[in-house]
Order: sequence, then C-alpha cells, then structure tokens
Amino acid sequence: MNVSENIKYVGVADPTIDLFESQYEMQSGMLYNSYVILDDRIAIMDTVDRRAVDEWLGNVEKTLDGRKPDYLVIHHLEPDHSAGILRLHEKYPDMKLVGNAKTFQLLPQFFDEDLSAAYETVAEGSELKLGTHVLRFIMAPMVHWPEVMLSFETSEGVLFAADAFGKFGTETDTDDWACEARRYYFNIVGKYGAMVQKLLEKASALDISVIAPLHGPVLKDNLDYYVGLYDTWSRYEPEDEGVFIACASIHGNTMEAAGYLENKLKEAGVEKVVLTDVCRSDVAEAVEDAFRYDRMVLMSSSYDAGLFPPMDDFLRHLAAKAYKNRRVALVQNGTWAPSAAKCMSAILEPLQNIEYVGDVITIKTTMSAENKKELDALAGLLNKNP
Repeated sequence: MNVSENIKYVGVADPTIDLFESQYEMQSGMLYNSYVILDDRIAIMDTVDRRAVDEWLGNVEKTLDGRKPDYLVIHHLEPDHSAGILRLHEKYPDMKLVGNAKTFQLLPQFFDEDLSAAYETVAEGSELKLGTHVLRFIMAPMVHWPEVMLSFETSEGVLFAADAFGKFGTETDTDDWACEARRYYFNIVGKYGAMVQKLLEKASALDISVIAPLHGPVLKDNLDYYVGLYDTWSRYEPEDEGVFIACASIHGNTMEAAGYLENKLKEAGVEKVVLTDVCRSDVAEAVEDAFRYDRMVLMSSSYDAGLFPPMDDFLRHLAAKAYKNRRVALVQNGTWAPSAAKCMSAILEPLQNIEYVGDVITIKTTMSAENKKELDALAGLLNKNP
C-alpha cells in the first residue's frame, strides 16, 4: 500500500482486535497506518497502537535501510497513533518531533520522559522542507481531538489526513469503502461536523492526488466521491432516502409490530427499509443507519416506568453524535402504563430539526387490529414527502 516510490507504507494490520476503542465491534480488524517519506531528509508520519509497535518498528527499520529519520510528524495523539513515539525517540534520539502547540501541551500526559528538547513546533501554513518533498501543515482542531493537524505534501499532492477519511477493517481495497467508513465517521468523528466542514473548505484549495489516512486504504482514485460523502455526512444531511426502523422489544411483541410496519412500508413503495433489533445488533451499526436515511421509526417497550435500556442506550448514542435534520415517528408498547414515547421524546427534544411524523402509536402488550390500522396510516405518511 505504498503511496509512491518515495513515500512508503510502514503501517500494521491488526486482524485480531475485537473492539476498537473498547466499544466498536470489529468484523475484520483494524489498520494502523504510518508512512515514511524518503528524501534528503526523512520524515516518519505518525506511529501506531501499542498492539502493533514491535511490528511497526520492524517495518520502519527495513524501509530506512540503514538511514536515520530526521523527523517524526505527529498528526494526532490518540493512543492508537502515538504509542510508538517514545520507542522511536529512544531508537533515534536526534530525530525531531513535529507537532503544533496543542500537541506539545498534551504530549507530556502520555509519557513520563521529558521529550521537549526534540520539539519542532508548526502552525497553520508552516512548511517542512525535506528536499523535493515539502510538507505544508493544516490545523484541524476537533477532527476529532483538539491537537489534530493534517499535512499536504506539495510535490506529489498527498494529503496525510489523520483520522479523516479513515475506516474500520483491514481491507486495502476501496470496493466497499463507504460501509465501514460511514460507521467509522458517525461514531468516531460524527459530533464534529462543523469542524469537518472547515477542514473540507481548506482542502478544496489544494490539488490533492492522494489521501493517506491513519486508518483504512490509501485513496488514489475517484477522490470526489470520498470528499462528497464527507461533505454530506458533516452537513448532517441524509445520504439516502429510506426508512430506518430501530426496535427494542422485550418479549417479541414490539418486534412483531416492527416487522408488520416494515412490510407495509415496502408495500407503500418505500424502496429502502432497514429494520434493526437494537437489543442484539451493534449499536454503532444502528447509529450509522440512523444517519444514513432521512426517516426513522423508533419502536420500544416501556420498562420500569421508563424506557427499555437498549433503546435508551441507542438514543443517547445518537444524541451524543448530534443527530439532526430527520423525520421521526414513535411507537411505544406497555401493558399497564406505557412510558416509552415520553422518554424517547425527552432524549430527542434537545436535538435540532427533528420533525415528528404522525401521532404516537401505543401498543398494549400485543398488536391489535386498531394498531394495524394505525401502522398502515403511518406507512402512508412515511411514504410522503413533508
């Protein structure tokens, strides 16, 4: 996955990790990307997670082939990209650490050793000349940590993008990039859409030929596609027209109603309908689908005079990622004191531009003939534009 003849890939594939950030399920592991720019002076671009440091150091040493690096560029300090900093510094003590002021404010929290003598501080627009290769630095605070920066290599048009344009998985092809990139974006970066928009504005002024992220494949073709998706996602606009049904059912009765609504929506002509059991599915997948589609139906059992915990957890994940600009319908179930709708509304209330579709539908234990009529009507409303 080398970027070019003089920009080498030294990252590591980690196929055995089960949970990224101890919360996101990994179907095929994770890539920790790092690069080496070989020129009159040598720059290493980021390190890797502690799970991969030994293999990464071997990759770096092989690529250097006896030479010593002049710089380590630190685009992002999160531990999955910074665990190798101290080890590399100990191996090459004359190497400079390149970061911004915020980088070096935070770096002492990661290691007991004082590395300040090696600091080389850059800011927006600063350049680092390696020879024919020149790195120009772009500050990107809160995409998605405050110290984040990117760098643009001007001679080859390579954007070293930190966590932007990353994805879950160890695949190095781009055939199905959007699926795991979408789940990655909304769960890792999604809260900070306004900051991503600022970054995209800066990037629009660059002649980018390659995007080299810290996770996922190096992107060399069809860059407008990837940038376009990031623009849509960071504006909190739906990517696709469709209905996402999120269901939390205790004994299966609410799920039966959800299946009924799913069928009615398809009969009504809605081409894309996705039904997810939030009790059993990866909550990150549910968050991804909620952002992907323009309509959502929340169907939940009541529980302890409140909301069934799996639905509560899902909605709080959505709220934490600034969910907005969607049409939403509510269906609750309760045997003697239905309370789910009130609780769901309370979580959604602070969110921006949430339009409710129809009235709350209340199921009392099992779906009745009247409930079927209400769900039929809801399907019709969800099939209409506002």
